[in-house]
Amino acid sequence: MLRPHDEYSLAGSFLLMNEPTLFITDNTAPIAPPLVPEIKLHLATEVVPLWRKTEEELEAIGVPPPYWAFAWAGGQALARFILDRPAFVWDRSVLDFGAGSGIVGLAAAHAGARDVLCADIDPFALAAIRLNASLNNLELRTTAVDVLGQVSPFELILVGDMCYERPLTDRLLAWLYAQLRAGAEVLLGDPGRSYFPKQNVEKLASYQVKTTRELEDREIRDTGVYRLLAGPGPI
Repeated sequence: MLRPHDEYSLAGSFLLMNEPTLFITDNTAPIAPPLVPEIKLHLATEVVPLWRKTEEELEAIGVPPPYWAFAWAGGQALARFILDRPAFVWDRSVLDFGAGSGIVGLAAAHAGARDVLCADIDPFALAAIRLNASLNNLELRTTAVDVLGQVSPFELILVGDMCYERPLTDRLLAWLYAQLRAGAEVLLGDPGRSYFPKQNVEKLASYQVKTTRELEDREIRDTGVYRLLAGPGPI
């Protein structure tokens, strides 16, 4: 069991287990993702050791898989869509589900959303989002609460690149359909993940997103932004 005050070395930096902010600043660099140059994020790069760490190595020092350290294709596409079409978020309450780096929520705040909540159960992601908000002089809120199963008070729910695992996708879609019935609008960004729904979606835009073979199986991901349409009844 890791003790809260133990220190662990990661390529010359020290991780205080109760200070994820220090871990993030020591192992990332401020970078603007290729498709969203308006927003800078604390991201892993080829020149920092986090890029080359496996999930097993990070788990050994008590760090969850650093999904927050990469600008995934679905999130980039959804952020680009929002920045180019601010009417979708203007003066609306917005939830960025599974926010990761916060790129989608930051885009919503940049585009004039009235209220933005970034939800992620990883405390390192929440620390990264707060750092990224400060980096871009934007205001938003964060929560570690698992919102799935709860009634969302938000007018717009944004979901970037979350359909990579069947159990999560099934649970997420059931919740999203319930939010649609309650009056919310749902937009999804996805580069063709295995479990993205084939029905009840309307494609709104397509983007060619530059990525890396360190993360993906190709250097360009054909990525779509979709509106979720009314689906099955309560599950």
